[in-house]
Parts: sequence; structure tokens; C-alpha cells
Amino acid sequence: MRRLLSGTGLVLVALAATLLALLFPLWSYADRSGTPLADLDAATVPTRWGPLSAADRDFVVRVRLAGLWEGPAGQQAIERGPSAAIEAAGRHLVDGHAFLDARVREVAARLGMELPDQPNDQQRGWLSQLTADTGTAYERDFANLLRAAHGKVFSLVAQVRATTRNSLVRELADDANTTVLDHMRMLEATGLVDFDALARDGASAATASPTGPPPPTPGATLASPAPLAPEASDSAEPSFSLPPAASRPKDEASSTPDTHTP
Repeated sequence: MRRLLSGTGLVLVALAATLLALLFPLWSYADRSGTPLADLDAATVPTRWGPLSAADRDFVVRVRLAGLWEGPAGQQAIERGPSAAIEAAGRHLVDGHAFLDARVREVAARLGMELPDQPNDQQRGWLSQLTADTGTAYERDFANLLRAAHGKVFSLVAQVRATTRNSLVRELADDANTTVLDHMRMLEATGLVDFDALARDGASAATASPTGPPPPTPGATLASPAPLAPEASDSAEPSFSLPPAASRPKDEASSTPDTHTP
């Protein structure tokens, strides 16, 4: 009888061990290093407006970078004025990015994030290309370079707006959505956009998870990036109505960084 009970006990222990071995991977999978959820949590910092992820930070920086080259490209189009449609698109770019830049600087200051003050190498290359262009080559490159860039930002806006847990980033995405969509429509209205090329580029583009800039340093004092602004004119108001925004930019005097530590 003792041998029978001992044998039964060993069988039960073996079954229990097998069950635990099967269940442990499922129970621990979400917490494993290298999984998407673990990567998200590792790169996320808490703020008073909700968790701030690497993708959120990447988006904020990209909004600033977009304005750093698209605003000057728009100003160049206004000055050259090869056609009414190109000039109109340029004015929308200048005014829209001046508005959006005020918003992104406000958001970055509150979140304790640093922002770039210069376009990246690729964007500088695009500006150089437009500067060197003349005639119809300039018009074609202006419409297509900027439409392609706006399309990539537009898809990023949608992804961040759908997934962010940070209310400031969500409001910035709303503003970026309306502004970028307006610019896309104006560029398409030139009649020069190559939609076949856009489709081919979209089909071949590789996707990668953004690493984003590093999390904000608690207590760090950040230098305020210089704002983008249209060239001086007789009126400080835009030459057209900007798209409705989730929140309007505050005055410079009230856009100082929060003393709150993220």
C-alpha cells in the first residue's frame, strides 16, 4: 500500500511539474525582455499628462524637424512665385508651420524635452536641391518632395494619435493632423504630384520601431528653441484661415517650461 501511494504521489508531482512548465512561458511572456510590451515599458517615463513613450518623443521631435525645412521651402516658393498654385502652397506651408511650431515648442517645454534647431542632413539636402532647381524642375520637385514628406508625417500622426497615452502628445497630434492635411491638399492642387511614385515608395518602405530621443532628464533646465515665423509683412495674421486646432499656442510669455519634474 505504501508503495502504491508513493507511486501515485510521484505521478501527481510529475503531472504538476509538467503543467507548471507549460503555463510558465505563457504567464511570463509579457514581462520578458525584448518583447514589444517590455520595450514599450522600458522606454516610457511618467508625466503629469500620462506616460510618455519613445514613439511619443520621436513624434514631437519629427514635428519640429518638419517645420525646420518645410517652412523655409514654403518661403522660397513665395519668393519665387513660379505659379499661383505653387505660391499658395508656399504660403500655407509658412503659416501652418509657424503655428504648429509654436505648439510643438509649448508641448516640449512642458514635457522637459529638447528640440533640434537645425534640419537633419536629408532635409538640408532637399532644401539644397530646391535651391538649385529652376523652371519646371523646381515646381515638380517642390510639389513632390514636400508631398512625400507630408505623407510620411501624416501616417506617423495617425499612429501616434491612435496609441499615445499622453494628453499633450494627443493634442499636438490633433493639431498636426489638420495642418499636415491642409498642406497635402495644397500641394496636390498644384497638379504636379506623382501619385504613382508615392504608391511605389509606400509599398517598398521598410517599417522600424522608433527609438525616440532619450527620456527627459529630471530637473534639467532646457534652452528654448528659436521659433519659426513667417517673414515680416504688413499683417501678423496668416493670409488664410488655419485649420481648426485642438488647442491654440500660448503667448511666448506663458510658454516657459514647467517646473514639474516628469
